[in-house]
Amino acid sequence: MRITLAVDSETPIYQQIRDQIVTAIATGELTAETPLPSTRQLGADLAVNFHTVNKAYDLLRHEGFIRVNRKSGAVIRRDRTTPPDPGVADAWQERLAIMLAEAVAHGLDRDEVLARTAQTLEAFTAAERTGP
Repeated sequence: MRITLAVDSETPIYQQIRDQIVTAIATGELTAETPLPSTRQLGADLAVNFHTVNKAYDLLRHEGFIRVNRKSGAVIRRDRTTPPDPGVADAWQERLAIMLAEAVAHGLDRDEVLARTAQTLEAFTAAERTGP
């Protein structure tokens, strides 16, 4: 997996790391039990402070995407084939409502929102059909 950071982005670095790992899980590039680099190693590779990587890993752990222990380090806890934990759909819908509110507030119409959503989902479905 390759992580690319946009240092001039308004999105914090830790969020970019988290988002790219979640995307890699969604596309099947990262599957359950795949180890992740240590926070120090990934920090060095990305030329960012390891605390920044630690914050990303902590978010991923809290969201149930990874597990972290002293012996094995950080590993992917689940993949797209694993049934969701209870409550995940409700929590996701709350975040979705905010994203949709932003789209509407910016003036995107229903058809554009639906088309972009379908296009994004299709990208993940295509990755599933072709494999990682």
